[in-house]
Amino acid sequence: MNAPLEPGLAQELVTFKLNGGDVEALPGETIIQAADRIGVEIPRLCYKPGYRPDGNCRACMVEIKGERVLAPSCCRRPTKGMEVVSDSARALHSQKMIVELLASDVPQRIYKPDSELDYWRRKLNVVAPRFPGRAQPQVDNSHPAMSVNLDACIQCTRCVRACREEQVNDVIGYAFRGARSAIVFDMGDPMGESTCVACGECVQACPTGALAPAKNAYLKPIDKKVGSVCPYCGVGCQITYNIADNAIVHVEGRDGPANHERLCVKGRFGFDYVGHPHRLTKPLIRRAGVEKTADFTVDPANYGTVFREATWDEALALAGGTLKRIRDTRGPRALAGFGSAKGSNEEAYLFQKLVRTGFGSNNVDHCTRLCHASSVAALLEGIGSGAVSNPVMDVLQSDVILLIGANPVVNHPVAATWMKNATKRGTKLILADPRRSELARHAAHYLQFKPDTDVALLNAMMHTIVEEGLAAESFIADRTSGYEALKSNVASYSPEAMAPVCGIDAETIRKVARLFAQSRASMILWGMGISQHVHGTDNARCLIALTMLTGQVGRPGTGLHPLRGQNNVQGASDVGLIPMMYPDYSRVDNDELHAKFEALWGTTLDSKPGLTVVEIMDAVHAGEIRGMYIMGENPAMSDPDVRHARQALAELEMLVVQDIFLTETAYLADVVLPASAFPEKTGTFTNTDRAVQLGRQALDPPGEARQDLAIIIDMARQLGLDWQYAHPRDVFEEMRKAMPSIAGITWERLERESAVTYPCEHEGDPGTRVVFTEDFPTLSGKAKLVPAQIIPAAEQPDARYPYVLITGRQLEHWHTGSMTRRTEVLDAIEPGPVASLNPSDIAALNVEPGGIITVASRRGSVSLYVRADHGTPRGAVFIPFCFYEAAANLLTNPVLDPFGKIPEFKYCAVSVTAGGRESRRLGYDTVAQLADD
Repeated sequence: MNAPLEPGLAQELVTFKLNGGDVEALPGETIIQAADRIGVEIPRLCYKPGYRPDGNCRACMVEIKGERVLAPSCCRRPTKGMEVVSDSARALHSQKMIVELLASDVPQRIYKPDSELDYWRRKLNVVAPRFPGRAQPQVDNSHPAMSVNLDACIQCTRCVRACREEQVNDVIGYAFRGARSAIVFDMGDPMGESTCVACGECVQACPTGALAPAKNAYLKPIDKKVGSVCPYCGVGCQITYNIADNAIVHVEGRDGPANHERLCVKGRFGFDYVGHPHRLTKPLIRRAGVEKTADFTVDPANYGTVFREATWDEALALAGGTLKRIRDTRGPRALAGFGSAKGSNEEAYLFQKLVRTGFGSNNVDHCTRLCHASSVAALLEGIGSGAVSNPVMDVLQSDVILLIGANPVVNHPVAATWMKNATKRGTKLILADPRRSELARHAAHYLQFKPDTDVALLNAMMHTIVEEGLAAESFIADRTSGYEALKSNVASYSPEAMAPVCGIDAETIRKVARLFAQSRASMILWGMGISQHVHGTDNARCLIALTMLTGQVGRPGTGLHPLRGQNNVQGASDVGLIPMMYPDYSRVDNDELHAKFEALWGTTLDSKPGLTVVEIMDAVHAGEIRGMYIMGENPAMSDPDVRHARQALAELEMLVVQDIFLTETAYLADVVLPASAFPEKTGTFTNTDRAVQLGRQALDPPGEARQDLAIIIDMARQLGLDWQYAHPRDVFEEMRKAMPSIAGITWERLERESAVTYPCEHEGDPGTRVVFTEDFPTLSGKAKLVPAQIIPAAEQPDARYPYVLITGRQLEHWHTGSMTRRTEVLDAIEPGPVASLNPSDIAALNVEPGGIITVASRRGSVSLYVRADHGTPRGAVFIPFCFYEAAANLLTNPVLDPFGKIPEFKYCAVSVTAGGRESRRLGYDTVAQLADD
């Protein structure tokens, strides 16, 4: 990243002359950076802003007065009084010669029209190179996402730096010497057979098209470019869509605050689901007499025997009319709604408002209940806010990072790059997780603790800090409460006592506790390995206490950061898409806040907290809830003990599903409303860093599909609500009135700046990157330290079910797979359901990697391929939950954390046996041939 020229630093400026004019540069800034800032173009090919300058192409040579030889401007820093000329006859002759020599090696075949090399050839008037070309390497099309055209390679090494220094994937190398020098993947492997994770950073870095998107995507003429946001994880990478004929041709990373042009395989190549043949284009109504059961399936490519097409008026009247009848005859609490963490803030806000004012209850929830509900419960209890204290990129300012219960290389890949960059700079990474991930090779300490023993490990660390006098006494006294109770609790959790419990030796526990406590700046980041337990809230309480105990909060490089899963799960929670909170985490049972929202919305509201996701399914089975409206969620895949959830959906009198595909949940719908995909809408989205970002519409919805916001408004009118919102900005304006945290953010500012970090309470505020600098948003202004005891998982391995099941996500697929499994590149890379086991366990099962195994719990069984994974401990099995034909959540335990009401996805007892049967997932051409046994 280039450092901007900041006001107030005039005393540090270096003044020099460039092409006869005075230029001021910051210390450390190179000549080419200073030139770029004032609009002076200097040729370059190996140089890319934000990357380490390499100086190997020599296209950026400049003349410096008094020096015998020319200097590369990308590597040379100006000094006071230096006189530099970039356009002298001598400099121009050198620049032209370099560009001509490089152009002579590139074939006439075009891989990237108007490439950077072409640009500088035109700019410098280099027409036909006079020099013979080199022997041309063969094109490598072995990778489904990218084409390797090394005949166009000028060996600028941008791709090497992109892979090894930016993303730190260490796949691309520069091998051999002299005329034999070449770009290689791993040990000279074809790209498709290498360890490449397809982030595409090398493609974006390449100045010639030697590395390009597959299928000649660069050669298609572009109608327009649209700046937007990635639709996948909570990192919130900014992207640019390249559009032709109402289709996305390729995607580039933008210089957003969370990614600075970086993307992962999903963000860069996971976009063509939008045009998949399964897209819903007309409203559907279930045919009379077609029964619904937990095992019911529909072929998404051939649904005519189950659903009939309908007009919008008919579908809305049936959906809204039936829900209204249920409300009026059985009471408001007979209805419930699931909103979406992938929709915009405006959609989430209106959805929860519809449930509260149209249904008349607080029975509204979304997938935060299945990922970080326990983290939010602990954060609200402990520090009064459910949001992160510091952005992910603050790891670059940390001395120590504690990453626990998370695999960001898979779940938040761009966030992981900043962590890897930090370790390259000397930051100490403490990685704690039962499964060894790729980040372990970057860790100063890797703690592979036993599953389900988080509290034992964290309490032992706090015991060490207290016992050895490492606690931040003044911070504790000034800014916390409950210290004595915490101190008393951890007294019995010595590392020596906890070592056999958690599997980490006592000296290592003490060493990492000292490292965390004594550093200048320590930061904690965690994922669903912390939250998805019956003791998830206790796990998070320990992390909060560890931070407060050491005073590691309120400064850059410190703090607490639960890595949010879906692209707008933070925003959806912020705007009140949860059953016990209005927008901005205002309790529905708080009389003052309750009255505020009654006045704002002009209606009487229910003051009783609603039911959560799993509780709603239980209430359906109990006959209490008879109608549901589900927008963009897929509980038939994401809920624990998913057969129980599917049966609940089947029992509903009216199930309305609003989505872009006929999902597994929509199989059981009575009415299906065709919605807009992410690139087809405009709205705001809040990432894991608290940055409110503007996503811009790039495509028109297909057929009769409608904007989600418009569908919600139409449904509200069916329920008797007279809503008049003409544009998402109208909804955002109402949100500003409801939410003090974003009151200072205007729509116009978002259109101008694309991203603003909250809290931003007054117009003109810059936004707040680091919070809790002086106090906490609690009644006392102090953080509350809450002791935690060891609570075992609800279900332990036994003779019949001797393995522990851990569920999670894959790099290539997202959540329940409804989008990514309909994306050609992602599905080609990871086409079928897999279970990861330790190689020793695979050998004991007498099955080869790639063979079929059956995993069974007390709730169900699935058959899938087995994959050898040295990072998975013996006695554990990891299954992603994105594969319908081997749905991991057929196995998981629905028991809940008592505080966050989150299911225990990360621990249940299973058996593993060799063998199983094969079948095909309905309607798919490229997915694997396995299904649950």
